[in-house]
Amino acid sequence: MILTVVVDMSLSPLWVPFPEAHGLTAIHWSSVGDPRASDETIMEWAAAHDSIVFTHDLDFSAMLALSHATGPSVLQVRAADVLPDSLGEGILAALNQHGNDLATGALVVVDEARSRVRLLPIVR
Repeated sequence: MILTVVVDMSLSPLWVPFPEAHGLTAIHWSSVGDPRASDETIMEWAAAHDSIVFTHDLDFSAMLALSHATGPSVLQVRAADVLPDSLGEGILAALNQHGNDLATGALVVVDEARSRVRLLPIVR
């Protein structure tokens, strides 16, 4: 079960109420950590707090791939318009569809048309 969705600085705080309106817990990174914190710091915090990272930043998926880490999970949006009004339903659908994978360790990438999941650790 996903306990908390940590919205990365690459996404608007407008994302926080959207998942909460659908029964999830969400926080924007700026409310729990330094807005200038490194991606590694955010990942460490998410891992320590049983959270997933929700981001538009490609660095998080690269870190997972390079480190072969088993967590924390990352939900990554790949679109030009990354506001909840545009992608909210797709993100909610991905959370519902891939919730079990995100709870155990996954990278889920969502765009305007679909979502894809890679289980962690990512190995070639």
